[in-house]
Amino acid sequence: MKIVTRFAPSPTGYLHIGGARTALFNWLYSRHHKGVFRLRIEDTDRQRSTPAAIDAIIEGLEWLGLSWDDEIVYQFARAERHAEVAKQLLAQGRAYQCYASPEELEQMREEQRAAGKPIRYDGRWRDKPASDRRPNVPPVIRIKAPQTGETIIHDQVQGDVRFGNDVLDDFILLRSDGTPTYMLSVVVDDHDMGVTHIIRGDDHLTNAARQRQIIDAMGWPEPVYAHLPLMHGEDGQKLSKRHGALGIHEYKDLGYLPEAMRNYLLRLGWSHGDDEIIPTAQAVEWFNLENIGRSPARVDFKKLDNVNGHYMRQASDEALADATLPLFKGQASPDLRAKLIAAMPGLKERAKTLVELADSAQFLTATRPLKLDDKAQKLLTPEARALVGRLKSLFEQAPSWDAPALDAAARHFAEANGLKLGAIAQPLRAALTGRSTSPGIFDVLAVLGRAESLARMGDQVHQ
Repeated sequence: MKIVTRFAPSPTGYLHIGGARTALFNWLYSRHHKGVFRLRIEDTDRQRSTPAAIDAIIEGLEWLGLSWDDEIVYQFARAERHAEVAKQLLAQGRAYQCYASPEELEQMREEQRAAGKPIRYDGRWRDKPASDRRPNVPPVIRIKAPQTGETIIHDQVQGDVRFGNDVLDDFILLRSDGTPTYMLSVVVDDHDMGVTHIIRGDDHLTNAARQRQIIDAMGWPEPVYAHLPLMHGEDGQKLSKRHGALGIHEYKDLGYLPEAMRNYLLRLGWSHGDDEIIPTAQAVEWFNLENIGRSPARVDFKKLDNVNGHYMRQASDEALADATLPLFKGQASPDLRAKLIAAMPGLKERAKTLVELADSAQFLTATRPLKLDDKAQKLLTPEARALVGRLKSLFEQAPSWDAPALDAAARHFAEANGLKLGAIAQPLRAALTGRSTSPGIFDVLAVLGRAESLARMGDQVHQ
């Protein structure tokens, strides 16, 4: 059997972190089995679905590197096919027409509330003869669901989940205006797309029981279900924006790498022993449904920073420079790229995100005279400025301008003057970068070059 999974977001907002994890798990499972991963946009809510949200979902998946197979399926465009299935069930006696008015249904609900009963359709039109039809009143089509026994969802994550059929009412398949409901559309699309495995959030478990009734009524094969526990914040509460739950595009803007994001999302609810760093190729090889946990995963943004920092240190200097360059708005150039590559070994050791990396590399594009931050100003005392002046004279005589040579000259100077190297490095760093932190100071000198370095030192000496 060819494994087919799908990701089916509703374009009523951006691709959030929970949806991204669902997409990743579907993608990994299909790739592990050399199957098919498909994308369906469930845009039947015409008032809330927007082109901007569709674009954001597609861009988010592309940034994450989750490529789908075949054409994107747009659910709204398939409304006629969905209605066709509802009418087929009606013709087979597996569904029926209901003429109950909104007023009648509201009265029914009020009586159920007053009696302390569950709110559900009472089947009042289920067995009425055709002669009772109301002329000039468009009916809805409801499924004729089983009323006894139970519906069992054999779930790969949750185990067997049982629903008493007496609490699953005859839900609507086709509205009175002829438009299909979400419940019907999902089942028909999954069948027609050949979906074999449905991996989604466990907030869809009750939907699965209802959808199974359509599947059974049509005599279609039952898909394999895997319902993922929802994500929680660090406080154990359902994840929300107050926990920092963002759209995937915002994580990109914050400077996270897609490969780090994939690794982080994978570990939100799936495990392989004690492994924390799992490259994508390894994840494809290892991924299964059995290792998905039943408990809600807790989002930990410090862990995301650590994972991202790991992938940044592993990345090539050229790749990181290319990823960081767009953050230098209006300043990107081949010369800046070359400087970034040269400075990258020192820059990436300290940064957790591309944004941090770009910030720590601002000294590359700073204009003279440098604007000093508060800490740098405190470092550059009159005595420190005088020391910078002596170092400037020393470096002017340097036969070669590279980090090892400058390091050796500075160490010899420190030893000859009874100074620790740090006493030299700190004011020098402030003079060259305007800050108290930077990559290795001799790397900074080498990247800036002889003329720029000496000029910046001179600016601070002559203050």
